[in-house]
Amino acid sequence: MNVLTGYIVREILKGSFIAVLLLLTLFNLFTFSDQLKDLGKGSYGLKEIFYYLALTSPTVFYELMPASALLGSLFILGAMGNNRELIAMQAAGLSVMGIIRAVMLAGAILVFIAIMVGEFVAPTAERTARIMKVTAQNEQVVMGGKYGLWLREGKKFINVRTIQDDGNLADISIYELDDQRHLLHSTHAEKAAFQGNQQWKLERIKQSNISMQQMTASSQNEQIWQSSVAPDLLKIVVVNPNNLSMYDLAMYIDFLKDNHQKSHDFELAFWGRVVNPLIVFVMLLVSAPFVIGVKRGVNVGGRMMIGVVIGMGFNIIDKIVGHIGLIYDLNPPLMAFAPSLIVLVAALFALNRVQG
Repeated sequence: MNVLTGYIVREILKGSFIAVLLLLTLFNLFTFSDQLKDLGKGSYGLKEIFYYLALTSPTVFYELMPASALLGSLFILGAMGNNRELIAMQAAGLSVMGIIRAVMLAGAILVFIAIMVGEFVAPTAERTARIMKVTAQNEQVVMGGKYGLWLREGKKFINVRTIQDDGNLADISIYELDDQRHLLHSTHAEKAAFQGNQQWKLERIKQSNISMQQMTASSQNEQIWQSSVAPDLLKIVVVNPNNLSMYDLAMYIDFLKDNHQKSHDFELAFWGRVVNPLIVFVMLLVSAPFVIGVKRGVNVGGRMMIGVVIGMGFNIIDKIVGHIGLIYDLNPPLMAFAPSLIVLVAALFALNRVQG
């Protein structure tokens, strides 16, 4: 790496990190304002809100990286253009393609950092944030693990093995303890349907009553179970495709296919993760024609506005295409790559005209 290339790479990285810091602060301010509506529910206070913001920041950082790369490169390259630095670099022997290669090298570093955060930090932190918020508001202990979901409600411990698509539960066990933590009652139901007003209807039930003298067993078809456990609390264990790593998504897609279940949402999320590095490179390529092809008099604010419009427009189109793919069950890889490829072709065409 020569001196000029290293200089461009350092400045692009600096500009991109400043942009992502500003955008992350802005997004967290909106999130903070939104979270204030839940202040005071259960034990969810200001301390928990700030903890929630810290845990969700890695996911926001990952999602903002493409837009930050675009804004950072527009700002830095625009400033270099206005200061005649790009012209001086070309006079020193650095070609337009050399400048673009330096920008792409900075993009490779940004992609590496985004992948590390998005794959190894964000999914775990996001799940922890969701669990923390729901448990703080409901004052119940929740633990998802190998053997299903465990909840605590007073002296009762509840194990849910299956949460169905319609919100009903299957394979539920309820264990009630006494003050000395001895098991008093054990109830198992094949199915539970929420009836409202903190009531669940248990179906096909087997019960055991345990004491120091004897143990009795009984069964019945239906029983009303009064519980503060609500469907909203159980949403935390519903797999969110946007908060899983690529490896977890691939494993879960295989699981769904093996069990003949619909996996389209998760396939689209998986290919979205695959295409995310390409988006960073595309955004950096988009910035080049607006800098190399404009004259010295164009101010930085104008370029930044162009970047905001392009970034927001791309995100809107990307989400529209994704939703169309879900509605019409279209090919997930095609839906994930199509918006980026279209913008890439437009950026390459603009670069070709600038060089021509």
